[in-house]
Amino acid sequence: MKLSKNLFLLTLSFFAVVYCATVNAADLKAGAQKATMCSGCHGAKGIGSNGTVPVLAGQHRYYLAAQLTAFKQGQRVNPIMQGIAAGLSETEIENLAAFFASVPYQPKTAASAENAVGKTKYAMCAGCHGAAGEGRGGVPRLAHQHNQYLLTQLMAFNTANRKGGPMPSIAASLTEKDMKAISSYLSTLK
Repeated sequence: MKLSKNLFLLTLSFFAVVYCATVNAADLKAGAQKATMCSGCHGAKGIGSNGTVPVLAGQHRYYLAAQLTAFKQGQRVNPIMQGIAAGLSETEIENLAAFFASVPYQPKTAASAENAVGKTKYAMCAGCHGAAGEGRGGVPRLAHQHNQYLLTQLMAFNTANRKGGPMPSIAASLTEKDMKAISSYLSTLK
């Protein structure tokens, strides 16, 4: 009796996972089509050369969806992104997030002497963002971001102009030199 109950629960769990995956599957093709509106700032397929704008390619799906939702709801402030996100449906947000997450990206940056200091300072960040800056689920991947974008975001958290989780209090403990070193180090990681 116990074996058949366990088998039943295992079978039920399997079908629930398959059903949920099918229902919640994002449409990558629709996401790619919608992503063309992002290319002006973020570049083709989310790989742009503007160092002040984040690379979207390879970022975590859940993080991207959460940020677009935060822009849409006014929880994250950027007039351009708020205007764009306001017109997106929940499905379009999921499709965009899934598309950009599916695009591989390998930055072509060189290491600098500042990176040794940045690597040491980054150690306090690794608990959430991962040892190699890979991020996890709702915590962003930092490893392939532009140096200037990372520095701008750290400074915004440092001055409490950007809110979110523990970052304002963590960034408040960093000097400008620390933030520059961390940003430089992260921008060179693959």
